[in-house]
Amino acid sequence: MIRSWLGFWRVCREKNESERAEELYKAVDFSRLPTHIAIIMDGNGRWATRRGLPRALGHRAGVESLREIVRTCSALGIKYLTVYAFSTENWKRPAEEVNILMDLLVEYLEQEIQELHENNVKIRAVGRIEELPEKAREALYRDAEYTRNNDGLTLNLALNYGGRNEIVEAVKRIGREIAGNKLSPEEITEDIISGFLYTAGIPDPDLLIRPSGELRISNFLLWQAAYSEFWYSPVLWPDFRKVHLLEAIVDYQRRQRRFGGLNNL
Repeated sequence: MIRSWLGFWRVCREKNESERAEELYKAVDFSRLPTHIAIIMDGNGRWATRRGLPRALGHRAGVESLREIVRTCSALGIKYLTVYAFSTENWKRPAEEVNILMDLLVEYLEQEIQELHENNVKIRAVGRIEELPEKAREALYRDAEYTRNNDGLTLNLALNYGGRNEIVEAVKRIGREIAGNKLSPEEITEDIISGFLYTAGIPDPDLLIRPSGELRISNFLLWQAAYSEFWYSPVLWPDFRKVHLLEAIVDYQRRQRRFGGLNNL
């Protein structure tokens, strides 16, 4: 009886979300889409815990959300999507959970690569990829090479990524350029620094989304998010769907981005 009710409730919820998504889709101004959307995929563990499930199932459910959001961004014509998949701090988690996350990464890449390629999606990894397990590195390098000529959505997977570490590494590389007389301190500009980040060549995110109810940036894109519009949601990542992404985009389009200046009168 309980399972039947839960099934009915799920169908009703999905129907309501679908109808709401259709309404939001009509409200989207396709001439003012964000070029780059960044997402902190948060809440997998809490989603599982609230249901009395192992955390691993929460991470697996989160993959389903990623799949839907990537498809939606691709269909909308978004040019860049950067997702925070594994931070430099996530190594502090139990080894079993870290292994599960790495296995899910490889599984996602293996299962999704053909659809991603057919939809003109380019795969790119940002972070200290060389420190990931060999199987994960190989899958990332293989899929990046396979999709490198695609010019639709660029899917940036932030893995073993930390914003502070990224800036430190950039400073070290700039220091080596100065030591080698290839660059002078006076030549350093914001563009020069951006060119030494993991995200070199990628425009800064226009919209940064954080599900799960947390109101932190969590060491994500610290330099790049200087003028990003932030959008928070109490929805845990495994429940985050097309309707929520559309809500974020519509809300983003209602804002005025001044970049420190004044409104145009």
